[in-house]
Amino acid sequence: MLGACRIVDATGRLGWLAGRLLADLGARVVKIEPPGADVSSPQWRALNVNKRLVRLPLDAQSVDQLASDCDILIATPEPGTGETALFDYPRLASKNPALVLVVLTPFGLTGPKAGWRATDLEIMAAAGAMSLAGEPDGMPVRVSAPQAYAWTGAQAAVGALVALAHCRATGRGQLVDVSAQAAVIISLGHAPPFVDIAGVSPTRAGAFMTGRSVAGARFRVFWPCRDGYVNFILYGGAAGRRTNEQLVAWMRERAVDLGPLAGQDWAQWDPTIATQEKVDALEASIMRFFSALTKREFLEGAHQREMLGYPVSTVADIAADPQLAVRGFWQDLGRERHCGVFAVIDGKRPALLEPR
Repeated sequence: MLGACRIVDATGRLGWLAGRLLADLGARVVKIEPPGADVSSPQWRALNVNKRLVRLPLDAQSVDQLASDCDILIATPEPGTGETALFDYPRLASKNPALVLVVLTPFGLTGPKAGWRATDLEIMAAAGAMSLAGEPDGMPVRVSAPQAYAWTGAQAAVGALVALAHCRATGRGQLVDVSAQAAVIISLGHAPPFVDIAGVSPTRAGAFMTGRSVAGARFRVFWPCRDGYVNFILYGGAAGRRTNEQLVAWMRERAVDLGPLAGQDWAQWDPTIATQEKVDALEASIMRFFSALTKREFLEGAHQREMLGYPVSTVADIAADPQLAVRGFWQDLGRERHCGVFAVIDGKRPALLEPR
């Protein structure tokens, strides 16, 4: 797809995924690392496959040469240091007017925080993501595996592709200035508009979802089962009606005490006006039912009945997922098993190349 595209990846951890995604689409990506840099970590190996490794110290002369001979240059200069000047877009564009320069930094190249440094922890905090994660009465928490790098890299790859399309149409390159803070904010979905539209600042809800009922009711989203957790919520509308009706029928088959579920008319169910008392009463019987199921039993039963819901997969579950195995997602490079190219193109998943 991008076989004719030449990319130089001069990034640190914040930008590795951007180059990996573009390499997966067929671009010829050269990964620049300084002499002596450690490239043995699992994170480096996972996110730099499909790239050709070149060890090279970066200075103005070498960056100018690299920029002159590529379509896209991706960089993560350390904020507040001389590295930023190495990737000065006007200078590089004078060498290659068609250059797409993608620069990823924690807060962007301009503004009062342009010179600030940050890791995943600070980026997630600054973007508001941590304020939404955790128990309602607990402190903010972070996701165990770093997320900010992934969101930033993905947004950078999208920006690079859009700028490349513009360049192919006009012959002019562009500077794509990617703020990690902004990339994570985009991932929060509808949470930021709540402040502007409703004047409400969403906060942590733990295993529940809030904001669906004008009465302030919260709905359980994650439910304990025999060997972990499942994801399910009492939806409204046509899809919710079918799911809820099928769930009650399933529980009746298992001779489970339905409680208030027995008399619920799902055609009239409207979660937007439900009270907490009503929701709690309905969920009590569901809790007892789910707690007796395994994740596989829930998945098979829900699939058979065309219900909305899914088990919460662990990393071990993902590694053994038959869907991924059938589609050839995992690929082995020597003794290492890697996530394969994210897309199947023309019926085939492209093979990975080991970084060398």
